[in-house]
Amino acid sequence: MTDWVQQLIADGGYLGLFLLMFGETIFPPIPSEVIMSMAGLQAAKGSMLLPVAIAAGSAGAMLGNIAWYLAARRLGLDRLRPLVERHGRWLTMDWAEVDRGERWFMRHGYLFVCLGRMLPTARSLISVPAGLMRMRFVPFVLWSSVGTFGWSTMLAVGGWILGTRFAAMEAWLGIASTLLLVVLAAFYLWRVLTWKPSR
Repeated sequence: MTDWVQQLIADGGYLGLFLLMFGETIFPPIPSEVIMSMAGLQAAKGSMLLPVAIAAGSAGAMLGNIAWYLAARRLGLDRLRPLVERHGRWLTMDWAEVDRGERWFMRHGYLFVCLGRMLPTARSLISVPAGLMRMRFVPFVLWSSVGTFGWSTMLAVGGWILGTRFAAMEAWLGIASTLLLVVLAAFYLWRVLTWKPSR
């Protein structure tokens, strides 16, 4: 995967980086860890300016975040309810849990959106509850931008610092992302097997 990411960044420059990060947000299995670290590596080689690369990557990711938010907001809780009532076991939730989640989100939503942008793999999905709960658009964009910029900066600076040792960094991040996916899959399976509707 590294080769075609590197090639697209080399050929497309900042626009290629923007499109890669947009695609990563829409389709989470594309790893931002590789994309932004590779951008940092290119900056270390002198083919990119690090601040501009960070800005381009963050902008692409934010466009994807907004797309997820608007899609979830259009769905809304009213349209979600029949899905929850019909497929509660596979969604591992019932409507009482949605109500509790909504109350929690009203109190802690901004922090959830900001810090959630720094979670590998899961970071792309943070926009969905924000849209469903109809978080105000401007705070959503503001706090998402803070988290997204922080994540992009951390990865790009890491790639820039490591330089030629990028392969070692990619391997470590790949292992971390895979472990997180395994944990999330195991947690979902446990939820399905033990799920019972609230009384």
